[in-house]
Amino acid sequence: MDMIWTGIVKAVDMLISLDPEIYGIVWLTLKITGTATLIGLCVGIPAGLGLSVSRFPGRRLIIALINTGMGLPPVVVGLFVALFLWRMGPLGSLRLIYTPAAMVIAQVLIVVPIIAGLSLAAFQNVDPAAPLQARALGATKAQALLVVLKESRLPQLAAVMAGFGGAVSEVGAVLMVGGNINGQTRVLTTAIVQETRMGRFEVAIALSLVLLALSFAVNALLTYIQQKGAQEWRPHSWK
Repeated sequence: MDMIWTGIVKAVDMLISLDPEIYGIVWLTLKITGTATLIGLCVGIPAGLGLSVSRFPGRRLIIALINTGMGLPPVVVGLFVALFLWRMGPLGSLRLIYTPAAMVIAQVLIVVPIIAGLSLAAFQNVDPAAPLQARALGATKAQALLVVLKESRLPQLAAVMAGFGGAVSEVGAVLMVGGNINGQTRVLTTAIVQETRMGRFEVAIALSLVLLALSFAVNALLTYIQQKGAQEWRPHSWK
């Protein structure tokens, strides 16, 4: 218990003292995770929308692969990304191994199935009458799709939170492809592993608290937006 309290005190001290190393790790964590989440949104939401409105051979297989990917072990992702980016690998000439770019690639492969799977479920729960009514009123196909997007915007925020959570908490894959290089590829999760291995448990606890605070801050903001939208959507008679 004393060790946990010491870790809390150290976490507060590191943040108040504006420790450049800590803030550098936090900034790199945000940059890599934010980039991966944004790319995951750009890929996952259109994929979920396309699968929800289209019917073609192999559709169920693709959905099954996406659902499998939602629970794919990150170390497996890290292994295959490392093999492709290794100096002797197919993409070794790009020299991306042990760089933030490699960490973004690994996180994107983890995030995309999560966002695509949850987005697909959100789109499939939209009332089918909504796009049909839009079409009946003269809307184009693109405008009808926008109606579907608008109707599913609240569940989509849950997909964003799940994608961000999967990325920011990941350690196995980013450690394999990033290497945990101080000042270059060290993020909060890999720093926690490093400090734990060195027996510096107070520092590891402090970094863990910083990671929890960061995750809570982002999710609290997204939750506020989600719940504000839910209150606006809820009929007045339900309030």
